[in-house]
Amino acid sequence: MNNIARAREKNTNKRDVCMSCGGNSFTEDNVRGESVCTSCGLVVSERTIDNGPEWRAFTAEERNARARTGAPMTLTIADRGLSTVIDWQNRDASGRALASNTRAAIYRMRKWHIRSRLHSSQHRNLGIAMSEMERLSSQLGVPHDVRETAALMYRKALAKRLVRGRSIESVVAASAYLACRIHRIPRRLDEVVAETNVSRKQIGYAVRLIVSRVNINVPLASARDLIPRLSADLFLEGRTVKKATEIIRNAEERFVTIGKDPGGIAGAALYIAGILEEDRRTQREIAKVSRVTEVTIRNRYKDLVRSLGISFNIDS
Repeated sequence: MNNIARAREKNTNKRDVCMSCGGNSFTEDNVRGESVCTSCGLVVSERTIDNGPEWRAFTAEERNARARTGAPMTLTIADRGLSTVIDWQNRDASGRALASNTRAAIYRMRKWHIRSRLHSSQHRNLGIAMSEMERLSSQLGVPHDVRETAALMYRKALAKRLVRGRSIESVVAASAYLACRIHRIPRRLDEVVAETNVSRKQIGYAVRLIVSRVNINVPLASARDLIPRLSADLFLEGRTVKKATEIIRNAEERFVTIGKDPGGIAGAALYIAGILEEDRRTQREIAKVSRVTEVTIRNRYKDLVRSLGISFNIDS
């Protein structure tokens, strides 16, 4: 065993440094099983071990049919995807329909299997919450990694007993909103409230509770995160988006955006950039996509123009 360990260490040290040029950057060619130095092209190893499956698949259907492992573990399912699920199709492995007596037995097994999975109050809470999390995330159109972060945040809140005495939907909505903030996804609180059946006050209280009691680092909402989405809704050109981002960056450096709604700042920056780049949109159009009033756009517009010293000739 000692000889094998020394041989492995020797081979590892050889691959750490190229014998020809002394470089330490290598490229793995999985098709040929070779490890190649990116500096000089020397083949360091030609017998790389393939850790993948021994079978090949050319379509998604073949890959799913030949795979012998289940789905990966995920936090978006109450049991993390580790339990067995009895299908509802009432067919055997060959695809034939089950007999009536067998179907009745499978129905009883399925019923008790579901009851055994949700045997505690915490598991039942997670079952309801993860279903609501999947629905809300689908409505908001957020990617899978944001859903994982939101599910982890809800599990932490449940472990600290923050859900007790509050509606599950409000804590789920707060977790989804904070996950979007962490991943810099442009979703505002009003958009989350519009997809739920709870009030903005309840979700806001749940957000403050999670931030204060759960150990998470949530960045401040920035108007720059909203610029790509708002510009896409307004069909603005690239130079206008670049100018608006520059305006917001200068405003942040001068602390003009502190205490202001990010939607109003982003809308005003797009309005000013549209005037400067001759790609103008009306205040009503910008206010509609920004989910703020026209008065807010005008006030933020005046603040940015006065603080940044922007000058142009328009009839305001």
